[in-house]
Amino acid sequence: MRIFFSILSLLYIAAIFILAESHVVDTLSEFNAYSLLHIPLYGILACLLVLSMVPITRGFRGASIQPGSDPRRLPSEETKGLNLRLFLAGAIALVVAIFDEIHQLYVPGRDGSAIDAVLDMAGIAIALLLCFRLLKTRFSKYTK
Repeated sequence: MRIFFSILSLLYIAAIFILAESHVVDTLSEFNAYSLLHIPLYGILACLLVLSMVPITRGFRGASIQPGSDPRRLPSEETKGLNLRLFLAGAIALVVAIFDEIHQLYVPGRDGSAIDAVLDMAGIAIALLLCFRLLKTRFSKYTK
């Protein structure tokens, strides 16, 4: 499944850059006066990247519960692994967002915007928070 989401992530990134040069953007801009579509656009990308890095069929390898420990809490080692994966997914999504804004500087009729980059970061942050909550909850099911 991780390979599937990796390929899907790459296709999604390609679509972002292809659509940046498309006339579809002009049509969407009529309904998107404040560029708010950047939030779900990069939120979805962040989720796809997380799914390409995190095992989704089983709990994390090496997961174990010590007697007397709280099964709702992630062991610190597993939390570090999850945090690293989320950080990498967010960093990759942020790099894509920055390159997309730079790319738009060279597209006739488009311009890169710092506000768009901030909206991209907001979408990435929201998605990563949701992914963390869902994965933490899902992981705790495997450790009970």
